[in-house]
Amino acid sequence: MKAEKVMGLIGFILVLILGNVLLKTDMLYFRLLMGVGFGYTLSRAYTGFAGSVYRAYRTGSTKLMRAMNAMFFVTSLVVAAILFRSDPTSYKLWINPINMGLIVGAFLFGFGMCIAMCCATGVLTTLASSFTRALVVIVFFGLGVLLGFPIQNSMGWVKNSWITSPTGAMSGGGVFLPDLFKWDGLNGYLGAVLLIGLFSSIVIFISYQYEKKRKLSNTYIGNPMEMEQENRKKFDAASFKLFNAETYEHIFVKPWTLIEGAIILTILFTILFSVTKAGWGASTPHGIFMGKLLMLFGVSPETLANFTKMPATAYSTPFFQNEGLVQNFGIVVGTILYLMTAGKFVKSFKSGLRIPVREALFYGFGGITMGLGTRLANGCNVGALYSPIAELSLSGWIFLVFMVLGAIVSEKMFFKFPSSK
Repeated sequence: MKAEKVMGLIGFILVLILGNVLLKTDMLYFRLLMGVGFGYTLSRAYTGFAGSVYRAYRTGSTKLMRAMNAMFFVTSLVVAAILFRSDPTSYKLWINPINMGLIVGAFLFGFGMCIAMCCATGVLTTLASSFTRALVVIVFFGLGVLLGFPIQNSMGWVKNSWITSPTGAMSGGGVFLPDLFKWDGLNGYLGAVLLIGLFSSIVIFISYQYEKKRKLSNTYIGNPMEMEQENRKKFDAASFKLFNAETYEHIFVKPWTLIEGAIILTILFTILFSVTKAGWGASTPHGIFMGKLLMLFGVSPETLANFTKMPATAYSTPFFQNEGLVQNFGIVVGTILYLMTAGKFVKSFKSGLRIPVREALFYGFGGITMGLGTRLANGCNVGALYSPIAELSLSGWIFLVFMVLGAIVSEKMFFKFPSSK
């Protein structure tokens, strides 16, 4: 375990050095570091977008759901402050169309997400701890994304929005919330932030009520990691020494709370948004990666481009020259670095190697359903939920509603939560 921790620390240094030396542009290096930050945070805070739904149903705990919605509000507040004195059309805002594709895609995504027990980012962090399950999900998720590309890029019911605001029209369709409140004295941003605050409060209120109901019905069992996060040992600054086991444990090992994770994710998203002037996406690279795998079997980039109705360069560009693929790769690296520095990687990796064939088929079904859903909804939990909400788009809230509905249907069909009696 000590050797594992040393290797983890060396890994951080290698990422900083090799990323700078080997990646061709500073933006690729930036994307790598952002991915490492996202992966490390998601892993150390034991948090995730998918878990906020199925964890609530299976354990009764809505702590993660509440933390996620608090993060949505705070991030949107920061983004509103950035955009207030800027031209929003100079940003690549993730204002997604509101249409049948959004509704069906969100439902399918939520349905498959609970079967696979992860999402587009979650499957990347799961590779280090539940390798076989994650590998199955990645393959079928990527296949679902690839099969969904031609629908996303050609069908009017996915591309055209039922309602569009002026700023939304410049982004391809959809509603930019500040457009609805131009009379508020702050160019619409005050009204938008207050509305998002209301939406977040409603979700948090419903979450509390649901958790209360589960406790009263003796079906609340709680989540063990959340309990560990809440009851973690406090660091005593009075006994601080730079080189001792307790200090190392505090800096590198002990899990962050859900709120700490949400705060760091907000900071990372803000940095990403400020530098790239766009949102955080994770699902499209999965489809491109699947296309690259097919190229190994003789499928040409031109054939893939004709099928998916995308430029051939999307597939012919080398892996480490594609910003999205590099960022997703960074998420995997960030997860591994946390597990190694915490001395948990080997044990976690070995524990998730074997799964029954029946379960593998089940996870594959969840993956392909989830992948197809991302194309209809124009994104996953980060591309159709977090980024649009953070960037003041109404579509993110609609995605949330139908994603949760899909998850509930999935859980009722395939999972019966136990009683705490």
